[in-house]
Amino acid sequence: MTTLSFQLAGHGPVTFDIDQLIIAGWTGRDMAMVEHHIAELEAIGVARPKSVPTFYRVSAALLSSDAAIEVPGLDSSGEAEFVLFSTEYGLLVGIGSDHTDRKVESYGVTVSKQMCGKPVGDTLWRYADVAGHWDKLQMRSWRERAGVPALYQDGPVTRMLSPEDLILRYTGQATLPVGSAMFCGTQPIIGEMGHGDAFELELYDPALQRRLQHRYAVQTLPVEG
Repeated sequence: MTTLSFQLAGHGPVTFDIDQLIIAGWTGRDMAMVEHHIAELEAIGVARPKSVPTFYRVSAALLSSDAAIEVPGLDSSGEAEFVLFSTEYGLLVGIGSDHTDRKVESYGVTVSKQMCGKPVGDTLWRYADVAGHWDKLQMRSWRERAGVPALYQDGPVTRMLSPEDLILRYTGQATLPVGSAMFCGTQPIIGEMGHGDAFELELYDPALQRRLQHRYAVQTLPVEG
């Protein structure tokens, strides 16, 4: 279990415990897009999933809203995802990165998900406030190399299954258990997947003219063998 503190838009500071962290993979609504992402990962040696979507359980202690994470070597990369938090304040939504070691991913996806911290932004929205216009939301990420950011992902959340659909597929019910957090899938990469010195994430709500944003640096640790 890990205790997290955030700013909840329209409410103020909130603190709650998360004891179950789920990474949902292969969550595209369009199976052609899912196949595209599978092909991206096959290109770096990752085996095809046995089923889609797939729900990976990882340690809740990996969640962090710090400004940097530490990773071994240069084989990891981030990807923007909307994140659901089931809490005593209701179902909340944030922006996060399923930062993953791609070298490890080539021989074990579940293990790779456990290798890196999972950055999340420090501000959340109530899902009820965006549910009615959810399909209008946009999600983007930028990868920074040598001080220069470049657009890395860009597209509507309609590329992924809806929060309600993902929750139903995972739990068989309409609700996510309180104390759970779920990363909900990502956009295709623009260009080549790979390491960055930093990643910036954004979830944009054009209806209410607001954004969830988070930037984190990637600090590389030496690999000695």
